[in-house]
Amino acid sequence: MEFEMSNLSSLKLIACQRKQGGNTKDSRRKKLSEKLAEQIQLAKAEQSGTVYAPSVMKSIKDPATGDSKRVEQSKKIKPWWWVGDNGKTCITIRYGAKPLELQVGLNAVETSGIEEVITTLQVIKIAVEAGGLDAQIEALTSKSSKVAEVVQTKRPILGLKK
Repeated sequence: MEFEMSNLSSLKLIACQRKQGGNTKDSRRKKLSEKLAEQIQLAKAEQSGTVYAPSVMKSIKDPATGDSKRVEQSKKIKPWWWVGDNGKTCITIRYGAKPLELQVGLNAVETSGIEEVITTLQVIKIAVEAGGLDAQIEALTSKSSKVAEVVQTKRPILGLKK
């Protein structure tokens, strides 16, 4: 018992509580930055002719025994770029399932090939981490929250007139 107490006395003990909720701007930046990093890895793999398939752990229930077990599966990532009609490569930045408007009415970046896709994604990732797209992310998320509010409101019950 003496040994344990002497170890505790060497530590700096404080009274502290964890904040609830956190900073939404930072969490949104982090989410988009992680997705951009995945897209950069995917573009680099395409450029080198390899396959980028990160793995995730999933719980799967065995139908025979009913036991659940953790299985490693590859995560499917869809590229945010495509080749347009003019032969140029276009990139859209997506936040969740929706494309992010980089400027009003403009949601894509035109590049000449996969090399420029990588550099463009890196530039956008740096801008996201610096907070340069916070207003666009906020506008996109506020639109989706307004839609959710409208769906949740009850419609008035219509009565028949006699």
